[in-house]
Amino acid sequence: MRQLRTYQAIREYHEEIGFPIETACKLLHVSRSAYHKWVSGKLSHRVAENEQLAEKIEKIHDEYPDKGYRRLNDDLRHDYDIHVNDKRVLRICRARDIRSTVKYSNRGCTRRAKNPQYLADNLLNRQFHAEKPNEKWLTDVTEFKWYEGVEVHKVYLSAILDLYDRRIVAYVIGERNDNLLVFKTFDKAVRTNPDAHPLFHSDRGFQYTNRTSHHRLVQAGMTQSMSRVAHCIDNGPMEGFWGILKRERYYGKRFTSKNKLVQMIKHYICYYNTKRVQRNLGVLTPMEKHAIYLAA
Repeated sequence: MRQLRTYQAIREYHEEIGFPIETACKLLHVSRSAYHKWVSGKLSHRVAENEQLAEKIEKIHDEYPDKGYRRLNDDLRHDYDIHVNDKRVLRICRARDIRSTVKYSNRGCTRRAKNPQYLADNLLNRQFHAEKPNEKWLTDVTEFKWYEGVEVHKVYLSAILDLYDRRIVAYVIGERNDNLLVFKTFDKAVRTNPDAHPLFHSDRGFQYTNRTSHHRLVQAGMTQSMSRVAHCIDNGPMEGFWGILKRERYYGKRFTSKNKLVQMIKHYICYYNTKRVQRNLGVLTPMEKHAIYLAA
């Protein structure tokens, strides 16, 4: 596997211009016997197995070029029931020059309230583990840009994430980063989960520190929690989701249509909930993790 391209180059040069095989092997520091064994097609069981793995890995990578070797290995386990270690997948990726897309830093759009009407303590306290669905919800708002010529437009995504199964409970996309956007998201989450009374954690953005927002939470039987000032890690999994979404579908692209940008966001959240496996969930998707709990 590691020498595959070298062997192919030796054969091509030999067949096209008659370059001596012995000289080529010496220059490229490969064994002549190994090269001739490769040419004969008599591959070892391990090499043949790696070839089959490489084909599956390349197939996954062609469809999802953002995936690194760990996530490629997770897909091998989840979709093909193939269990190999990460280092082996990494070696295959290096041999085939399979690389994930470049990661970019995330810039938030949180606007802290100048005169907050209500502040809650950080009750979550970075305890990012939950024993069951709807025990702890995180929420935040992030922005996306699309372009009409040189004119820049924005859309905002408000979402709520469940800490047990990491599913997106509810989301709303709007053109304004305002209270209404957050209220719509909250109402949507309550409609689909009427019996949920989670700890509800957010940052100290103006949408979450007003009395109306707190009153809605109290009416729904929820307890409010807020990150400390300038401690975005207090809402880490939510920030992490923004990074995942933007790294895999947004960064490096230029959207020239609001409709295409909105459709991208909708399709990705559906993909994230139902198809994107996560290692910290036991190589399951959020909805698979959720369904297993309900079935139990």
